[in-house]
Amino acid sequence: MLTLSSVDLEGMLTLFLFPLVRILAWLSFDPLLGNRSAPARVRLILGVALAVAIVPVLPPVEPVVLMSADGILVLLQQIAIGAALGFTLRIIFAAVELAGQFIGLQMGLSFATLFDPVNGAQTPVIAQFLVLTSALVLFALNGHHLVIGALVQSFYDIPVSASLSGAGFAMVANWAAALFSTALHIALPITAALLATNLAIGMMTRASPQLNIFAIGFPLTLGAGFVVLYFTLAYLPGLLEQLWLKAMQVGAAAMFGVAGR
Repeated sequence: MLTLSSVDLEGMLTLFLFPLVRILAWLSFDPLLGNRSAPARVRLILGVALAVAIVPVLPPVEPVVLMSADGILVLLQQIAIGAALGFTLRIIFAAVELAGQFIGLQMGLSFATLFDPVNGAQTPVIAQFLVLTSALVLFALNGHHLVIGALVQSFYDIPVSASLSGAGFAMVANWAAALFSTALHIALPITAALLATNLAIGMMTRASPQLNIFAIGFPLTLGAGFVVLYFTLAYLPGLLEQLWLKAMQVGAAAMFGVAGR
């Protein structure tokens, strides 16, 4: 008859709990599932399913007493490692949203806002369109498979241990500093085209003051913005793929830094 002692039960719980905490921390910061539109129950079920699939193939780890100082330290480490990967990926969608806000402001659509289910707030229409388009593009490029693969690989590269370091958080902060440059890179073609359109409208009203700038300028900037946006969407998948891979590299480096390796 198979009997399990309290020590065995605690060891089995520890073996499953620490990977589950890392996975749930990643899901909480993930740009696609870590938003208000995704129910917490869905994230919990997905996290448990991933943990059940991942734990049996993980390398053996040193036993850690759960209710101890080392156990709490390891628990905090798993949260930090999962959050590092999720937050670096969230920066991509924040940059896309910021680019959409730049574009909407130049097109005159900054006053047209809708509820954004990804960010759980009121965002301009163009920003919401770019965020949802980016999410669909990343799903089409199997970006979610790459992230899950990187998460599984993290358990081999950074096994459960009891060491923390501040170097990983510095890497995440440096990657967050690239948010504005990335957003400007995305919005630059449309911003330049709208700047040229506004200069042309200014020259027209200067040459013919009787023209109504509000009746002419808004349709021109709106039409020019949509035309340029239509042509620049063809280059969005390649740019998103590069940014996604770069974010995963930064996330992996940040996880190593958090783990003190």
